[in-house]
Amino acid sequence: MRIALFITCFNDTMFPGTGRAVVTVLERLGHTVEFPQEQTCCGQMHFNTGYRPEAVPLVERFARTFAEYDAVVTPSPSCVGMIRDGHPVLAAQYGSPALQRRTAEVAPRVHEFTEFLTDVLGVTDVGARFPHKVAYHPTCHSLRGLRLGDRPHRLLRAVEGIELVDLPAADSCCGFGGTFALKNAETSGAMLADKARAVLDSGAEVLCAADNSCLMHIGGGLSRQGSPVRGVHLAEILAAVEGGAR
Repeated sequence: MRIALFITCFNDTMFPGTGRAVVTVLERLGHTVEFPQEQTCCGQMHFNTGYRPEAVPLVERFARTFAEYDAVVTPSPSCVGMIRDGHPVLAAQYGSPALQRRTAEVAPRVHEFTEFLTDVLGVTDVGARFPHKVAYHPTCHSLRGLRLGDRPHRLLRAVEGIELVDLPAADSCCGFGGTFALKNAETSGAMLADKARAVLDSGAEVLCAADNSCLMHIGGGLSRQGSPVRGVHLAEILAAVEGGAR
């Protein structure tokens, strides 16, 4: 199987370690991962803020860049949602029939990281060791968009040494929502305060999620309170072998 990593522009710019963690896990499982240098943004920012015609070249570039791969893996549920749902919409509204065909061919081969591990590879134990108390926050895109369900929990439960704790009101939004946090700062801040309180009440040392954008938002709120709780992307926990390799 020919596998490509779509790191996403957000992770590439701010959290490159997450992309490296995805590669670490997949290589540990015996797979080779390629990184197409031509990849850029999926166009989610443009799509969500009304610049839809401007996003079409990004859709075209994505379809062209990843056309030859059997699977495209990414550590971002929100970007997977954009590719699966947004790209066909843009191709139909503003693209050519050829782009519609290419998008329809590529989109089903794009997988969120936990989906790929559990559904495609059939794996839950990836050989990780992470001896910390961890709470999992299901981001809105992973929970309501992709409906990842218990896939992240199945992977986390297989990590050696981990102590999973319940996060109160786990299914509530953290208040990020991309530009929502900027355009509706007071509402976003109130939602963040509720989420931060829930994280602290959980007693977790580490907050885990499948989207770094939400972890950044929550982590910022926690750090301003002086909390030692740190945000760690799920892929980085699965790549960890703390305390000795398994």
